[in-house]
Amino acid sequence: MTELEYLDLAEAVLQAVERACDRINDETDADIDNQRTGGMVTLSFDNRSQIIINLQKPLQEIWMAARAGGFHYKCMDGRWQDTKGAGEFFADLSRYASEQAGRPLRFSS
Repeated sequence: MTELEYLDLAEAVLQAVERACDRINDETDADIDNQRTGGMVTLSFDNRSQIIINLQKPLQEIWMAARAGGFHYKCMDGRWQDTKGAGEFFADLSRYASEQAGRPLRFSS
């Protein structure tokens, strides 16, 4: 994958996360503050916990840090898969955000 292809795909992920936060805040009483700085999005929850998602351009990966740990995702067959084979980015983000928010939350591309 070229650097430009990676940047296009990774940017689409960050935008999808931002849109999902806006939708969740509009449709529920969850209050997820999402802040974007360059290639990084920080999600802050009412309990002051955070999930940080950032682009790792040299490796062509997306990294996510949550209470559950740190995770690396690489685009394979059009989906962002955990580099250790443990999961898919949006499914994992939904699970970790739900755990940290104390309510079911759904993120998708």
